Amino acid sequence: MTSKNKKQKTLAEKADKFDCYQRSVQHPEHEVEFFEQAYRDANKSKPLSLREDFCGTFAICCEWAKSSSRRTAVGVDLCRETLDWGTKHNLCKLSSSQQKRVRILRQDVRKSDRPKVDVLAAQNFSFWLFKTRKEVIDYFKVARGNLKDDGIMVMDMMGGGDCYTEENVDKRKIRKGKKGFSYHWEQASFNPVNADASFYIHFKFADGSKLKKAFEYHWRFWTIPEVREMLAEAGFSKSHVYWENDDEDSKHYGKWQRGDVAPSHPSWICYIVAQR
Repeated sequence: MTSKNKKQKTLAEKADKFDCYQRSVQHPEHEVEFFEQAYRDANKSKPLSLREDFCGTFAICCEWAKSSSRRTAVGVDLCRETLDWGTKHNLCKLSSSQQKRVRILRQDVRKSDRPKVDVLAAQNFSFWLFKTRKEVIDYFKVARGNLKDDGIMVMDMMGGGDCYTEENVDKRKIRKGKKGFSYHWEQASFNPVNADASFYIHFKFADGSKLKKAFEYHWRFWTIPEVREMLAEAGFSKSHVYWENDDEDSKHYGKWQRGDVAPSHPSWICYIVAQR
């Protein structure tokens, strides 16, 4: 068979799903900035050590190490494939001195480690894989134990009516052009009896090809009050909810602020920050 007759691969077949994910979902610079803000709000000082649970390709750990020569980061995850990808594509971009300040652990996040850290992050709703109160509280207790006395734990949360609507798909164009692609977040199912929910990430490319179910998640859909109650049961002294200010007339527009009241948008994102 001549090369002319060989079938060309589609963009989906050639795509790197981890690269697509990072381009679509992760904003490490913002996360580092928010961690610093939340820690300053709690302690009036600058955090130096980070632990990123469920770290995946640990892009946030790498950004943390880049942000200051005094900062250290520990990433924890069970998946060898994602950790190997992060080593090849994220860690290698750091200088040798920065690389030395990033430590990666392939283990269960429910394991205690030393040294203890200033900030422990569990991002992208990852702890939702624990589906019972006991599992979540047990994890929160370990997380609290991995923090210094004035440490904070940071988690993001999502909610709103759209998040319970089955087969609802949020579509965003990530990259334009002949090699561009779109990110599709599908809320595939939700069981109101036990709050079990399934979500999928698909990528659609400029040539019409699709990478279906590039990532899939089967979680319990936890709410803010439940999580704050479980944090208290796990021993955290207090917790705060941070919302992005969407008032265009406010001088704080676009900034994240603590708040106990929020509008009931059909889809929202917030942070919960717990103080040890």
